[in-house]
Amino acid sequence: MEEEPEVVEHFFGVYLLYCINPKYKGRTYIGYTVDPKRRIKQHNAGKKYGGAWKTSNRGPWDMVLIVHGFPNSTSALRFEWAWQHPHVSRRLKHIPKKKSSQKAFEFCLTVLSEMLKVGPWCCLPLTIRWLDYEFSKDYYGYISPPLHMPICYGKVASCKIKRAKDAKVSVIQPQDSQSAVEKLCPLCGSIMTERDSISCVKPKCCLIAHLICLAKVFCQSGMILPIDGTCPACKTNVLWGDLVRKKNGCYRDLLRETDTDTSCSDSDDT
Repeated sequence: MEEEPEVVEHFFGVYLLYCINPKYKGRTYIGYTVDPKRRIKQHNAGKKYGGAWKTSNRGPWDMVLIVHGFPNSTSALRFEWAWQHPHVSRRLKHIPKKKSSQKAFEFCLTVLSEMLKVGPWCCLPLTIRWLDYEFSKDYYGYISPPLHMPICYGKVASCKIKRAKDAKVSVIQPQDSQSAVEKLCPLCGSIMTERDSISCVKPKCCLIAHLICLAKVFCQSGMILPIDGTCPACKTNVLWGDLVRKKNGCYRDLLRETDTDTSCSDSDDT
């Protein structure tokens, strides 16, 4: 039975194609997509059906790997461009040029591994996903991302964010008669609005704080963007990227599933 793909909301991905046509075997292509399933079909169908001219009439192509978790399309497109042009990108000039004896696919993986170690990409909550298991067995060691970036296996499907239809899953969820606009940030004591607030991704955690305040708590010395941190309320480690994804509307189903659970009591602020 064919495996079910993992469904990811707010999906922005940069993928690596490998040509399996004997005539062009070994060629690679790097691209950006919000829908991996649709995109590989376009590549294999040809330019007439939306595929890139570089891949048209050279297929079939196999989408072997995809990097996703970018906060927006701009971030993903910049990653795509740098991966395509490592010797033009000012952040990747330390990478040696491809050797004549080196396979194109191996060089792409080498560049990717280096990209994940430099800013701004090293701070993003990215996921490296092998879509082709056979390739992952042979090339697993070529990629060594930071510890907060997981390496996953299997198909992935994108879906649009499911907007809230009721107040139960809004960003600010008052625990008393106090209106949402009067909710106070537990970190600075100032009034919050839905626009400038962020909440913990853990379903039973009640933390709602200013986005800037929590970012300062999470940021370590010398960091511009936080990577992860310990939630002041539930004391669990969470990725900053997951908090931003929740603010953007992701994880609504998770909130609905736990809506009937016992709500956590207000944490004591010191």
